Amino acid sequence: MTCPLLQIRDLRTCFHTARGIVKALDGIDLSISAGDTLGVVGESGCGKTVLALSVMGLIPSPPGRITSGTIFYDGRDILKLNKQEFNALRGAEISMIFQEPMTSLNPVFTIGDQVAEVLNVHQGLARREAADRAIEMLRLVGVPLPERRRKDYPHQLSGGMRQRVMIAMALACRPKLMLADEPTTALDVTIQAQILNLIEQLKREMGTSVVMITHDLGVIAETADQVAVMYAGKIVEYAPASDLFLRPLHPYTRGLMESIPRIDSGDRHTKLKAISGVVPNLYDLPRGCAFQERCPEVFPECRKEAPLLSERSDGHLVRCIKFS
Repeated sequence: MTCPLLQIRDLRTCFHTARGIVKALDGIDLSISAGDTLGVVGESGCGKTVLALSVMGLIPSPPGRITSGTIFYDGRDILKLNKQEFNALRGAEISMIFQEPMTSLNPVFTIGDQVAEVLNVHQGLARREAADRAIEMLRLVGVPLPERRRKDYPHQLSGGMRQRVMIAMALACRPKLMLADEPTTALDVTIQAQILNLIEQLKREMGTSVVMITHDLGVIAETADQVAVMYAGKIVEYAPASDLFLRPLHPYTRGLMESIPRIDSGDRHTKLKAISGVVPNLYDLPRGCAFQERCPEVFPECRKEAPLLSERSDGHLVRCIKFS
């Protein structure tokens, strides 16, 4: 068996604040094989973005800090790399599409210069060669008239075009691993479909592995090979995508799926099923299962100790007292 391209074990990332310690990631175990797509799904505040920033080495310190765990990328524990080694890895072999391109792109530089800078820094290309490659990348991601549009500034582009520029920057050095943090947020459905098709096409052509971070189960169903469902800093269910959608086990996962609008329900007056309550305060998590106050199937044992992530069938893991 080949080793996974990315393997995360017992990863814990905390933020020390005036109110107390926030356990943003509390014992995360994940892996992704070369060429696969791992979907990470959950509500806002569950730790999805912190997971991506931890892998990228971008946790702001202070107040954040990775307190324990390992992140093996291509056989190396990247948490043991020094700053210079991590900078050489980031952008070249591991890249990220950030959630909001308008705040991630530099407003005072043209888009062509920003794509060219990635090539200059990580591949040492001369200015002219980097500029030519930037045009190629803009063309590859579907920016029309790239020779002319490379001189545009981010504010001159639509949301969909800015997202394409972010993808061009992320893929400029042909990385082995790309983390996409809500790459279709705030885009209309037509542009969403275009961006997802583009990521899938480039993944096939370049062999890049993708970690797709989103709250949209439709995106996960469309793109992912494996799915990790996160809640309050922990993974509560982890399974192949086909198995997860066919047989969701955790009450939280089932709640997420039941809250999706369905056009085949046969009754246009059917109400959506919402998950009751709110996400618990990460400063003061309850004893036991973090989902206990919102769970429709809570047992007394759920309030006593936190359940472990246990395997139910081949590759299907769930964190629930019912399956312990």
